[in-house]
Amino acid sequence: MITIEQRAEFRKHFRYNIGRRLIVDKIIKITVLGCVALAVVPLASIMYEVFTNGVAALSVDFLTQVPGAVGSDEIGGIGPAIQGTLALIGLSCLIGVPIGILGGIFLSEYGNNKYGRTVRFFNDVLAEFPTIVIGVFTFVIIVITIGSFSVWAGSFALSIIMLPIIMRTTEESLKLVPVTYREAGYALGIKRSVVVTRIVLTAAKSGLVTGIMLAVARISGETAPLIFTILGSSQFMTGLDGPIDALPLRIWRLSSLPYDSAQTQGWGAAFILIMMIFAINIGVRYVFLRKRGTSMLKFKMFGGVR
Repeated sequence: MITIEQRAEFRKHFRYNIGRRLIVDKIIKITVLGCVALAVVPLASIMYEVFTNGVAALSVDFLTQVPGAVGSDEIGGIGPAIQGTLALIGLSCLIGVPIGILGGIFLSEYGNNKYGRTVRFFNDVLAEFPTIVIGVFTFVIIVITIGSFSVWAGSFALSIIMLPIIMRTTEESLKLVPVTYREAGYALGIKRSVVVTRIVLTAAKSGLVTGIMLAVARISGETAPLIFTILGSSQFMTGLDGPIDALPLRIWRLSSLPYDSAQTQGWGAAFILIMMIFAINIGVRYVFLRKRGTSMLKFKMFGGVR
């Protein structure tokens, strides 16, 4: 039998533990909120600085017209640069995303051997490579070979930059999927390849999307590889086998001109690039979360799996 003194001692100890945990919980919450503030304040400061310096250049003509002559009163716009940036991002994703995801699957599911360790090592080395070296490499093997700057060359260089980011995030995302998911599939007699593609990848799709968005954000601001691969142009793109313009390249060139109008346009182009990447991230995540929310709603409406 538990005595009254023991019960009182137990209640006292219980209240002490609960009080201590509540205090620790509040400290952790305050610390996390402080870290979030430290991250948001610089970001907000950058956005404010870019917007205030470039708002004078923002207009419909600025977004749709071709660049004007250097030093003239005809300011022009960044229409070709926006078109070229979207083309480069799209084609780079078509090249880099499938290869990166397949590489991440190999490292996670089949890479627990010397071949996997070798691939993982060189993937980490590639992640630290200067992007200008990748631009020079692409210039040598593609631009010189075909004899012209092109969208293909720029996309190839940017896809190389994407690869290590997507491979690493894919590998880590797949490793976070509980092993019981795989064991359940094997217990049902499902092939390993089907388990990986239908079960594991589906469970890790949030991490995959995050990795792809990180890679897209990384390549969207790259300038050095584009100097060696797409060269730049003041006209809209007419094909994939010729020089084009891109926002990072246009910003770099505008910022190097000694004219106030060019400097303002450079700030405006930087703001458009930031908002473009922001819109792509929000759009992709909205589609992803909406589909996940719809699936959960259907699951609840039909009472789950029976």
